[in-house]
Amino acid sequence: MTLDIKVVAYFALYNNKKAGVNNLFDQVKSLIKRVFAKEHSPSEFPRIISRDHHSISRAHISENALKVLYRLNSSGYEAYLVGGGVRDLLLGREPKDFDVATNASPEEVRKVFRNCRLIGRRFRLAHVYFGREIIEVATFRGDSEAGGERRSKDGLLVRDNVYGSLEEDAWRRDFTINSLYYSVKDFSVVDHVGAMADIKAGRLRIIGDAVERYREDPVRMLRAVRFSSKLGFVISKETSKPIFECAPLMESVSSARLFDETCKLFLHGYALNTYEQLRHYGLFQYLFPSVEKSLEEQDHEYPKVFISRGLENTDRRVAEGKPVIAAFLMAVLLWESVRSLVAQKCEQGMRPMQAYQEAADEVISQQVKYIAMPRRVSLQVKEIWIMQAKLGMRRGKKVFELLENQRFRAAFDFLQLRHQSGEEVSELYEWWASFQDCDLENQEHMLSELRKRESREGPRRRRGPHRRRRRPKNESTGE
Repeated sequence: MTLDIKVVAYFALYNNKKAGVNNLFDQVKSLIKRVFAKEHSPSEFPRIISRDHHSISRAHISENALKVLYRLNSSGYEAYLVGGGVRDLLLGREPKDFDVATNASPEEVRKVFRNCRLIGRRFRLAHVYFGREIIEVATFRGDSEAGGERRSKDGLLVRDNVYGSLEEDAWRRDFTINSLYYSVKDFSVVDHVGAMADIKAGRLRIIGDAVERYREDPVRMLRAVRFSSKLGFVISKETSKPIFECAPLMESVSSARLFDETCKLFLHGYALNTYEQLRHYGLFQYLFPSVEKSLEEQDHEYPKVFISRGLENTDRRVAEGKPVIAAFLMAVLLWESVRSLVAQKCEQGMRPMQAYQEAADEVISQQVKYIAMPRRVSLQVKEIWIMQAKLGMRRGKKVFELLENQRFRAAFDFLQLRHQSGEEVSELYEWWASFQDCDLENQEHMLSELRKRESREGPRRRRGPHRRRRRPKNESTGE
């Protein structure tokens, strides 16, 4: 232990010539933690779990992933199925994708596979293509602490990736349950960090010091919530407690990256549970600050009910195998902000359609500072909102044009959600629910009845073409 500490201290001193003396204490402290953790880890690790003690079968593994594993092995390299694929197989779930870890360098992987392409800059990855399926192959990553730490302007730890051994690769992963390695040589599973025990216990545990790992990458806090919700695992105390103090680190994550993470959080069938956990840990406010503010300020339950029902609807569609889109999710989460703005603008005398358009633009322009929605998504979100105003304008040909609009289904589902959540749109929702299921003759009858009813309730102010006002004659000139 003493020798190791001396070695890492020398490395820290050497690298501080470049990194600055202020980082010395943090570097030595972090390195000692890592050395101490490895030396005092349970003596039975690494554990080799033989085939008769785990449930993974090659029948459930992609044929293309097996091809990659076998070919790398036959070429003289170590190769393992790793990460979420191994975890899901052990849990009896169908993996979304299959990743491979190897001691072959990216260039060596490319020599083995003609259908290979290298990607990445700081750490190169090999993508092996089999039609639409891509098998990602990563070289074992090493413990870069020996090469020193750097800090970004925001104080986040930044480490340069280096190649290493299987054990080093296992220790640098984020959560124990994602740090299992399956070998096709003897069909065993290699466990360096106690992952099998965590899987059996339904426990989510971060590898290493939680505060340090969150400082390295704050998105790990979102991943902790996502895995907990997806797998039904309990987040261990040492993993969950630091989230409360580290949550402000989310401000340093790029808005572009957070769009992808938000889709992973909410569009895979466990959106409601995820939302509740994000609010519990104080993370939601860094994704949707205007929504969090409105939820705290409102003295009625509508916003909470609306969001909960919207997320339940998303989860139900995923469970039924129906498509879900990011635009509908964003429209649901940001609706209360738009609704409040529309009400304010209408009270100031603005016409409803203009109020919707301006409110939509304002809310989206603020939200993209935190989550950078692609333009195609933000346009879809705006269309769903503005069509809420158009659905209230049931006038002749416009009604049939709305029915043909490609966003009508999403807009009507949104109207239905408003109705179910207690917003005063029941008559409008029921009218559209009946109208779209009628034949043309009955649709014409419904429009006729609507005109008669509005006529009885009072004349509607018609906005015809603007008439030019006649100038009064000049008394002195008679013109």
